[in-house]
Amino acid sequence: MTTAALDAGPAGGGSGGLAAAVEETAAVAGRRLRHLRTAPGRFLGIILNPLLTMLVLGFLLERSLSVPGGGDYQEYLFAGAAVQAGLAGIGPTAIAVAGDMRGGVIDRFRSMPVSRGAVLFGHTVADWLVGLAGLVPVVLFGLLLGWRPHAGAAQIAAGFALLAVFSYVMLWVGVLLGLASRSLESISSLTPLVVTVLPFLSSAFVAPGNLPAGLRAVAEWNPVSAVAQSCRELWGNPVATGGGFAAEHPVAVVALTLGAVFLLACPLALRRYRTAGF
Repeated sequence: MTTAALDAGPAGGGSGGLAAAVEETAAVAGRRLRHLRTAPGRFLGIILNPLLTMLVLGFLLERSLSVPGGGDYQEYLFAGAAVQAGLAGIGPTAIAVAGDMRGGVIDRFRSMPVSRGAVLFGHTVADWLVGLAGLVPVVLFGLLLGWRPHAGAAQIAAGFALLAVFSYVMLWVGVLLGLASRSLESISSLTPLVVTVLPFLSSAFVAPGNLPAGLRAVAEWNPVSAVAQSCRELWGNPVATGGGFAAEHPVAVVALTLGAVFLLACPLALRRYRTAGF
């Protein structure tokens, strides 16, 4: 099914088949990407917080912060800033889905012979590609400020692959939020807090041992901590030391937490998509 077919009026029947579902997903993703061309602020929103974080914490306040056990703080910080870029996709995706719900676009798609998951997967694929593009200037700025990987090409690639997986899973959180709340104002108010507060309740910027005792366990089991810690280990950057299971086995925590989030958010979003408005 082409984009022109998606933009056409309602049709009956079902397309069926994996190949048709992939084609429909690509068509929806293409529609979303064309809309994003007229909204450059979406791209800026992804990179702004990570760039400011690296500039303020890693450059202006570097002497006030340290890594337990020693190591360059700028190299420690970069993984946290990169994870923050992955979180930045939640808000725009939620707003886009909620906007389609309010504008009747979702209802129009549901009246067409489009596979049930194609619309939502199309949204996430398009926003995921934009998020990956946004990671490029974040990496370049990190290199400019002093971040350096100290590992082989395969390990470096594995770290960025982990960031890509994290970014995609977070987009499904945005989809679910957009389907659950059609108020664009509430989404616009809530999601910036997620991008800002969640990393500070993790080891993204400071070691959990430096946090108050009541927040230490939260930070250690925060999926942001697990992803940042795993990336640091893969890139050969300084890591936050800790005696708990989460700190010592970040890859296992990544698999557990991200798997749980995806297996919860994706089916709930698809179910909400099928039943919303009926």
